[in-house]
Amino acid sequence: MTGWVLHVDLDQFVAAVEVLRRPELRGRPVVVGGDGDPSKRGVVSTASYEAREFGVHSGQPLRVAARKCPDAVFLPVDSAAYEQASALVMAALRDTGAVVEVLGWDEAFLALDTGDPEAAARDVQRRVRDATGLDCTVGIGDNRLRAKLATGFGKPAGVFRLTRANWRDVMDDRPTDALWGIGAKTAKRLAARGLHTVAELAAADPQELAAGLGPATGPWLVRLAQGEDDTPVTGAPYVARSLSKETTFQADLEDWAEVRREVLVLAARVADAVAAQERPVGRVVVKVRYAPFTTRTHGHTLDAPTTDPAAVERAALAALAAFSADRPVRLLGVRAEFATET
Repeated sequence: MTGWVLHVDLDQFVAAVEVLRRPELRGRPVVVGGDGDPSKRGVVSTASYEAREFGVHSGQPLRVAARKCPDAVFLPVDSAAYEQASALVMAALRDTGAVVEVLGWDEAFLALDTGDPEAAARDVQRRVRDATGLDCTVGIGDNRLRAKLATGFGKPAGVFRLTRANWRDVMDDRPTDALWGIGAKTAKRLAARGLHTVAELAAADPQELAAGLGPATGPWLVRLAQGEDDTPVTGAPYVARSLSKETTFQADLEDWAEVRREVLVLAARVADAVAAQERPVGRVVVKVRYAPFTTRTHGHTLDAPTTDPAAVERAALAALAAFSADRPVRLLGVRAEFATET
């Protein structure tokens, strides 16, 4: 028997839950976001595969989605329904007897010993479908990183294996931001050093990258490109690392005094939720989306971790002070990042 990691990812999860509740929508482009009114400001939470064919994607303004796909069905976000469906999925995964690490509503890692990981993956898909009616894709890997990336090659509703044996064949020619953990900013910094592909990054000198990108980050990026990951799958309960609230305004805020007031309102809501969880906050981040759609974030680290609402509000205002006040604002958000336990 061999130890394997499976990454289970629900296909178009939110849209799929909505289609289950409204079977007449099957096969039609479905967009979920905001209160479901594309004439209002808001962003796409998820889009069905049919809507994605028109260029609709998560994070896109609803009005843009409506222009790209005018025949789409727009629905409001129903978090309670998604949480209920997610709970059923995770229960089905735990029934396999594997160690299950929940990553969020719609994905989880499983660690299990089996001689046939493909058969185990198909069994997972059957269990999820029987329990919920939802489809999922399963990535198989010899570590978490490879399992996570394998899922992308198996979508939708498929199974794909990515291991040390086929890593280079599958990944070498792909851009660095194809790797889990590398975003557009890091990819740009790597490209400035002549590292455009996974293969080029894998062959890079870790010490040279350490000098340019940091003593921990540089070598880690090289290991990432080589497919190495020794992080274990843990069955510990999923605990959110942060808590956030945000508001999209139907009319731009022109007065920065009003922006400050709205940030305080959001900070107070966040602080109430933090106090209810009794988990100290170490940092507060404010998000500002300027009109028409430019988003910036700034954070403020607290002197000491706290659950004090007044401290959270002060930190939010301190973070806000780092923003330029010369443009209209269409969205504000406040995020409290929980202090890391040591």
